[in-house]
Amino acid sequence: MYLATTGRRDAPPAPSGVRRRVPGTVLALGAVSLVTDVSSEMVTAVLPLYLVLGLGLSPLQFGLLDGLSTGATALVRLLGGATADRDGRHKQVGGLGYALSACSRLGLLLAGGATGWIAGAITADRLGKGVRTAPRDALITLHSPPEDLGRAFGTHRAMDTTGALLGPLAAFALLWATADAYDAVFAVSFCVGAFGVLLWVLLVPGRARADGGARALPDRARPDVQAAPRARGGLFAGLRSPAYRRIVLCAGLLGAATVGDSFLYLLLQRRLDFDATWFPFLPLGAAGVYLLLAVPAGRLADRVGRRGPLLYGHGALLLAYGLLLTSLPDPVVLLGVLALLGIFYATTDGVLMALTGPFLTEGRQAGGLALVQTAQALARLGAAVAFGAVWTASGPETALVAALLALAVAVGCSARLLPRGLPAPSGRPVPEPSERTD
Repeated sequence: MYLATTGRRDAPPAPSGVRRRVPGTVLALGAVSLVTDVSSEMVTAVLPLYLVLGLGLSPLQFGLLDGLSTGATALVRLLGGATADRDGRHKQVGGLGYALSACSRLGLLLAGGATGWIAGAITADRLGKGVRTAPRDALITLHSPPEDLGRAFGTHRAMDTTGALLGPLAAFALLWATADAYDAVFAVSFCVGAFGVLLWVLLVPGRARADGGARALPDRARPDVQAAPRARGGLFAGLRSPAYRRIVLCAGLLGAATVGDSFLYLLLQRRLDFDATWFPFLPLGAAGVYLLLAVPAGRLADRVGRRGPLLYGHGALLLAYGLLLTSLPDPVVLLGVLALLGIFYATTDGVLMALTGPFLTEGRQAGGLALVQTAQALARLGAAVAFGAVWTASGPETALVAALLALAVAVGCSARLLPRGLPAPSGRPVPEPSERTD
C-alpha cells in the first residue's frame, strides 16, 4: 500500500526555506531495514567470535570466508538490479532478498559446527542482501526529489542503524541468559527477520498505479528539476556517461582499501585483551555515532555537495587505521576507532547512493546503483582476502600499514576523479543549487 506522504508528480515544490517532509515510502523502507538489521546484526556481532574464538578459524580462513561470501553477491546484485528495473519490480525482487536473508538464519541454526554449512548460510545471507539492496535504494531514489536525496538516504540509514544498534544488545542479552548458546541467537534472529519480511509485504508500495492514484516516481516534471533521459541499452548502458563511470571506478578504488569491520573489532579485542563475552558490544559505539550523524551528514551533503563528505568520510577511516597503530592509551584507541568508524559510515554509505542517483537514467535506477555496489563489493572481497593473508603471514601491524597506504592513495585518486555537482541535460555535471552564486 502507499503511505500518505508518498510524493506525486503534480505536487508543487516546497517554498524556499521550508523543510520538506521525508516521503512515507522512505519511512516504510526504514522500518523494514530497522527490523531486518536487528536480525542480521545479532548474527554479525557474534559471528567473528563464534568462528575465530569458538571454532578456531585462522584470520586467513575468516578473511576467505567473509570475503568470498561477500563477493558471491556481485552477480546477484546486478541481476537483482536489472530484474527490479524491468516493469518496476522493485518490491518483488527486494522482498525475495529479505526472505532469503531471514531463511539463512535457519541454516546457521542447523549447521552445528560444520564450516561448509556455515559458509553456505553466510553466503545465503549475503546473497539476500545483494538482491534487496539495489531495489530498496532505487525505491528511495524514485520516491525522493533529487535535491533531497542526501536527507532521504540519511533518514533511511539512521533507521537502519537503529536496528544495528539494537541487534548486538539483543545478542549479548541472549548469550548472557543462555550461557553462550549461539543457537538461541540464530533462532531469535530468524524470527525477527521473518517479521521484517512481513513489514515489507504490508508497508512498501509495489508498482505505480496507472489510474491516477499515488505514484511511485518523484516530481520529475517540475521546472526546477531536470528529468534524466529515458534509459536505452542494457545494464551497462550507464557507463557511457563519463561522470557515472568515474563514480563506479572510485567506488571500486575506495572499496579495495576498506578493511572489514570484523577485522577492526578483532584487532581491538586483541589489543585490549578484554573478555570475549564483551565482544558483541564493540559495534554499538560505531552504530551510535552513525545513528547520530546519518541525517545531519545527508542534509550537509545536499547543501554543500556529496563529493566532499564522501572523501572526508574515508579520511575518517584512514585515521581509524592509524589510531590502531599508535601507542596511545587503550581507552583512547577504543573510543577513537569506534567514533571514526561511525563517522565513516554516516558520511559515505547513503551519501554514495545519493551522489550516484541523479546520474542514472530513468528506468535504470536499480541496475545503476547495483553496479556501483557490485564494484564496491568485489573490491572489498579482494581487500578482505588480502588483509587476512598479510595478517597471517606478517602480523596485524604490517597488514594495517598496507591498508593505510592503499586507502591514502585511493582517497587521493578519488578526489581527482569524482564528479562535482548535479547532471545537466547534456550529461555534464553542473553546480548544485547550494554551489551557485546569486
